Amino acid sequence: MKKHLFLSLLFAAMLGSCTSESTPSAGPSFEEVVTTRRSIRHYDATKTISEAEVRQLLTSTQEAPSWANGQPTKYYVAMTPEKVQAVQELIGDFNKRNVQGAPVLMVSTYEKGKSGHFQGQATNEIGEGWGAYDNGVSNAYLVLTARAMGFDTLIMGMRDSEALRTLFGIPESETIMAVISLGYRASEPNRPGRRDLDEIVKFF
Repeated sequence: MKKHLFLSLLFAAMLGSCTSESTPSAGPSFEEVVTTRRSIRHYDATKTISEAEVRQLLTSTQEAPSWANGQPTKYYVAMTPEKVQAVQELIGDFNKRNVQGAPVLMVSTYEKGKSGHFQGQATNEIGEGWGAYDNGVSNAYLVLTARAMGFDTLIMGMRDSEALRTLFGIPESETIMAVISLGYRASEPNRPGRRDLDEIVKFF
């Protein structure tokens, strides 16, 4: 209970910097952020997002924990119409339809050899998988913070990684993981069902 209260207060404090002084608002609770975040596949093309807002979002995302605080995750942000369209062409027809109207597309990567390593050697059998783990934690912070700011997201794994690498000049020392859309939902999505807790948890 104390942890839940702490997280609610943390998001409330974070939201304090997301609202203007002329529009005081307590913002959504942490529970509201978690329960209303959805994978959005229908965006409102009339709404835009500024570079300042994306910077604010990614600054908050930097609070995500990572192996030895290596912070291996990087983001390549497409915001101009030309760059957004170029990315759309590299995520497959299905995803291209899903993100029409989203004003921002981000490519999420992680630096190889940082997470899960000590003095250049893998620390355990997971090895490079820890880089993907840290990237996933960072992306989770991103999508939850985005929702707290009033934005919506979709994490996509279908993409042409090598073409994206060329488009953004991403070095070979980074693994390309996902493309994430950022925008405003055009309609309210349904909430998918969740497995029973006892199917995924064992207490000892």
